[in-house]
Amino acid sequence: QVQLVESGGGWVQPGGSLRLSCAASGFTVSSKWVYWVRQAPGKGPEFVSMIKLGGATEYVDSVKGRFTISKDNAENTAFLQMDALTPEDTALYYCAIDCRITTMPQIQCAYRGRGTQVTVSS
Repeated sequence: QVQLVESGGGWVQPGGSLRLSCAASGFTVSSKWVYWVRQAPGKGPEFVSMIKLGGATEYVDSVKGRFTISKDNAENTAFLQMDALTPEDTALYYCAIDCRITTMPQIQCAYRGRGTQVTVSS
């Protein structure tokens, strides 16, 4: 049974940093592309980042240079390091697998976690 459990969210002031974790079970992160997706109130799911099997990464333009995705195969966990946060980054962040990007950054995923809330405000 696929399970994804996120942690690490919270409140942070603009310019601050957070590191999100995604603990996986029922599959191995070494065998799947792992995605980070966010959803702000009143909006649809938005692709943030993904890491492929060999470690290649992709990011939505709005987070390039500020966010870094990584994974630890031994721990079966994926991470999202978020720096220089802005209020526009406020959203529920969740990790997911078996996703399809329809029209960037719109995304649909077969499996996802419940998410962790990130709030950026002063």
